[in-house]
Amino acid sequence: MCHLAQLNIAKLLHPIDHPEISGFVNNLEQINQLAENSPGFVWRLQSDAGNATDIDAFGNPLIIINMSVWKSLEDLKNFVFDSHHMNIMQKRRHWFEKSKSPHIVLWYIPKDHIPTIEEAKKKLEYLTINRESKDAFSFRKTYQY
Repeated sequence: MCHLAQLNIAKLLHPIDHPEISGFVNNLEQINQLAENSPGFVWRLQSDAGNATDIDAFGNPLIIINMSVWKSLEDLKNFVFDSHHMNIMQKRRHWFEKSKSPHIVLWYIPKDHIPTIEEAKKKLEYLTINRESKDAFSFRKTYQY
């Protein structure tokens, strides 16, 4: 049996501590707790601060990442699209630049595997170059394992 890993990245319009970003920051803990309490949640990337906003994976502190593992694609979809997460993300244009390239990548992993940031970055690069496939895809064209 496999699990589903996901990485999403976003480029902030301002530094994370800027007042214009406070709407995002003020809801981050609530959304992380919602994820952790959602059916099918397995794991999420976090630093000692309890989230991943201070992890500089791309050499640019304005690019923030979120990475998590879910038991199934349906579990992740339910969290992303059918929970309070969606209400918060409808305001994303206030906080993040619109991405011109893929900013979300999904891929299947062995059940006992925790993905690394480097692995996730390679999957995002693969998706950017090759488009959706069973090896790396987005919500636009999903694959079942």
